[in-house]
Amino acid sequence: MLQKNTLLKEVLKLAHPCKCNACTVGCRHGSGFLVNEDIQKMAEFLQISEDVLKKEFLEEVEKFNTKKFRPKIIRKNKPYGKCIFFDEKIGCKVHEAKPLECKIAMGCKDYGEELSLWFMLNHFVNENDAESVRQYAAYLKSGGKILAGAELETMVPDKEKLSKILSFDILR
Repeated sequence: MLQKNTLLKEVLKLAHPCKCNACTVGCRHGSGFLVNEDIQKMAEFLQISEDVLKKEFLEEVEKFNTKKFRPKIIRKNKPYGKCIFFDEKIGCKVHEAKPLECKIAMGCKDYGEELSLWFMLNHFVNENDAESVRQYAAYLKSGGKILAGAELETMVPDKEKLSKILSFDILR
């Protein structure tokens, strides 16, 4: 069972390259987020600069008050669309350098959702950022799933600090 603090090397052991419909649905309806080291690796793979990669192929998105890049999405007048690097016939055109979130996406496994949660918790939710914690609390309150070690009280063990974060009134 995955936990928030499961090491990346252990997470990667659970993920294996798969081209089934359940694993490529994310490619056809969105794209995965890059962590910092992915940007350099992808730029080198495409033989372009990091600046060109960001300008031409990536878009910045914010979740839980944290900004990350992901491959642009070809939307065609819809709120979703396929990843700019996905080809229906060959699959991922940057497979060797694809984003970490894509590497660990396993839609065909019963633990696929846990892998997505692990990525979100370790790369978007920042327990040192009060706004990130508030947004995570709202996610949980609305029925969001949780992994062991990702309870609010575990992430912010100082009860007084957590109380202040959660009672923040933006209208003050």
